[in-house]
Amino acid sequence: MTEVRPTAASAALWERDDEVAAITRAIDTLCADRSSPGTLLVCQGEAGLGKTALLAETRRVAESRGATVWQARGGETLRSVPYNVVRQLLQPALVSMLPEEAREYLGDWYGIAGPALGIAEPGEGQADPQGVCEGLVAAVCRLARREWPLVLLIDDAHWADLETLRWLTALSGRLTETSVLVVVARRPGEATGDRARHLEEITAAGLPLARLTALTPESTAGLTRAALGAHADAPFCREVWAVTGGNPYEAVELLAKVRDSALDPVEAHAGELRALNSSARGGGLVARLTQLGIDATRFAWAAAILSTGITVDMVSGLATLQRVDAARCAELLRNARILADADPEARGTADGELEFLHPLIATAVYDSIPTGLRRAMHGIAAELVTDRGLGAAVASRHLLHVLPDNDQDIVWQLRDAAREHLAVGAPDAARRCLERALEEPPSPDTKARVLYELGCATLLTRLDATIGHLSEALAMDGLDGDQRVDAVFRLSQALLHNDQLDQALRTVEAEAARNPDPAARLRLQAVQFMWEGIHAGETPSPGRSARLAELASSCTGRDNSERALLILRGFDAMTHGESAEEVVEYCDRALVNGRLAPGLGWTDTEWGLELPMMLASAYAYTDRLDRAEALFTEALRAYESAGYGGGHLSLAYAYVGLGHRRRGRLKEAERSLRESLRIAERVGRGLPLYWSATCNLVDTLLARGHVEEAASLADQYGFAPPYPSTIVLPDPRSVRGRLLLATGRTAEGVSELEAAEKAAAARGRHNPVVVPWATDLARALAAEDPERAARLAADARRQAERFGTDTAIGEALRCAAALESGPRAVRLAAQAVTYLEASPCQYEHAAARVEHGLLAGSAAELERGLALAESCGADGLADRARTALLTGLTR
Repeated sequence: MTEVRPTAASAALWERDDEVAAITRAIDTLCADRSSPGTLLVCQGEAGLGKTALLAETRRVAESRGATVWQARGGETLRSVPYNVVRQLLQPALVSMLPEEAREYLGDWYGIAGPALGIAEPGEGQADPQGVCEGLVAAVCRLARREWPLVLLIDDAHWADLETLRWLTALSGRLTETSVLVVVARRPGEATGDRARHLEEITAAGLPLARLTALTPESTAGLTRAALGAHADAPFCREVWAVTGGNPYEAVELLAKVRDSALDPVEAHAGELRALNSSARGGGLVARLTQLGIDATRFAWAAAILSTGITVDMVSGLATLQRVDAARCAELLRNARILADADPEARGTADGELEFLHPLIATAVYDSIPTGLRRAMHGIAAELVTDRGLGAAVASRHLLHVLPDNDQDIVWQLRDAAREHLAVGAPDAARRCLERALEEPPSPDTKARVLYELGCATLLTRLDATIGHLSEALAMDGLDGDQRVDAVFRLSQALLHNDQLDQALRTVEAEAARNPDPAARLRLQAVQFMWEGIHAGETPSPGRSARLAELASSCTGRDNSERALLILRGFDAMTHGESAEEVVEYCDRALVNGRLAPGLGWTDTEWGLELPMMLASAYAYTDRLDRAEALFTEALRAYESAGYGGGHLSLAYAYVGLGHRRRGRLKEAERSLRESLRIAERVGRGLPLYWSATCNLVDTLLARGHVEEAASLADQYGFAPPYPSTIVLPDPRSVRGRLLLATGRTAEGVSELEAAEKAAAARGRHNPVVVPWATDLARALAAEDPERAARLAADARRQAERFGTDTAIGEALRCAAALESGPRAVRLAAQAVTYLEASPCQYEHAAARVEHGLLAGSAAELERGLALAESCGADGLADRARTALLTGLTR
């Protein structure tokens, strides 16, 4: 009988009983209950210590329990390929489905995650990376239900691409919702930057297995005798352990060479082990490869360049070998334990593909290729990939390594690759391609366009880089017409979000002055007014509103620049408290058949989301809540359909919440705003979208009467000065002042409301609904300074009547009634009810009913107010009415 040599897998499982037991328990838990929460196991260890063997054992145990197992591996030379590892995991299962079946399982996520997985054509333009990430998480969740029990294995995660690591980080936070087992193997300390950060987050989220260590001398001796026979003596076994350091992979490779050389495993030959071991790695491996001949060496080099999809046909083309010679070399390299046949079941590879026996071998072979030759071979590989129709994005992995040589074809290929990467939500990959294109370098008439494309690619992730690239592009020739105007717009957008508003305005103003095209100038003027309109600073541009009014007065809405100016004029008039009827007229003129014009939609990039947000907000505060809610709902639907999972989606939920809050649906508002805040937390604190979610949620909790919860949330999320430089609706100073008053911090509340008064006066923002400091301050000062309180209430009423909405006037009358007593208070409260009954804002109507009932001593009015408060979810107001009814205290 032929003696069986121990494999690397079996050797690496020596002294791994605890790890195997933990893995087995996790598999049994998964298989026991379809509703069991998911589990993430993380295995760490240096190269050769058996991580891959543990994954192989995981696969064996899982399949023996009837589980489905999908496996993928990161590659040292594949880190620049976006979604490489997640594609390996999920693509085979999805490709095996019929197209209709894949669409059914992915649902709305098909068009978002499908392109990243390579199973669907990408759409036009730039996909949102966060949305793609969310889509990939959703894909796993849905596939886990279909394939339960499902086990995902990821080897060499330290070499995974950044996009996969983002996905895995997101998935690790959702495993409680998904019955799936994920096992990740990684080396510590291999990754840097964002990749290292994601790996640490993934490791922290999982259940770490004990870090793998080297085998003990005793286990190494057992392994040696299992491989060479029981007659292997102790000194020989001890030397095996000494020269390999107890590394299971090195021990197996060394013992294989001992067998091949027919060396007797006794102390007399122990001195030869060190030389044999050196041939298994590094320079020794390279020397052994050279002994196989130049053809075999060229084959191994070509395989290392390709790294994936290694076939005899591909390698023969890259290594310029006849196919018969390439096949012979493949067999030589198999026998030399350098290459092996890939396992199609383990990683979804095609039949006939080869892979390196161990990543250490792949690294040694790749590093042994002379630098100049390595770069040249990557160039040839790019040509092979392109000739086979695999696309510019696939070829770009190789082009990134080619020596720059003023090759304009490579510039074009890299630009095409960048567009493909952006279309699947991989802006970092696009950035690398465009940065490499600049090194080529591009021709002078092309360089500005490459810089422009690079600035667009980094807009979502690196504002400083975007500002630099677009500024440089605009300073040279090459950008003309709409492209130049768009570059100015995007530069100003980046400057604004980088808190450089003054520079953003100067950039737009300067371009408007120099651009000879009237249509371009009009668009740039609109952009300038837009940035000024959303700025919440203390000093507005002198005469801005008058200039905007004059410019908008002649606009008919014939193109998007005119429509933008009409929206901006309506929003400006709304914040200043001008006639609500005129505000609505401006806004209506900006629509086309009652809808947003093409190019001004929520996902259109020509103008951005600011304009439709301004339009919807203007409707929301002029009591046209049906139109506002339709726009807010359209935004949410558009962003979810397009896969926008970051700031856009957070703002959409915030404004949907604002619509609910204005309508008086407080419970629905709270749910939507909490979702907005959850997404905003993921995007990053301190951004305007974060303030929108927090401010509206605090306002909603106060309306519900949940004062302690509002105060706790404000503390938790830093709802306090300094405030953002961009406008937030409603006014955060006013909301925080009301919060401070509600928690008994009256002096601080009065001070905050006075600060709101000062800021509103400086900006001319006199809308008492958007910036409601006056009514709250009047109530707070009623006892200690009644004259000032009366003046504030009277001024608020004048502003409300100027604005002219039922909500504004009703709220002003509620405040006036609170400062009066006797019949006059009752009369004012009754008038407030009349106005607010006609208003769409049901919470304010409920408050007016309760207050009128208390002042008039009317149980019927209190009961109507109680019913309204309960329907709104205004618990505090309902309790107030209920207490008065139960105790008979109607005063």
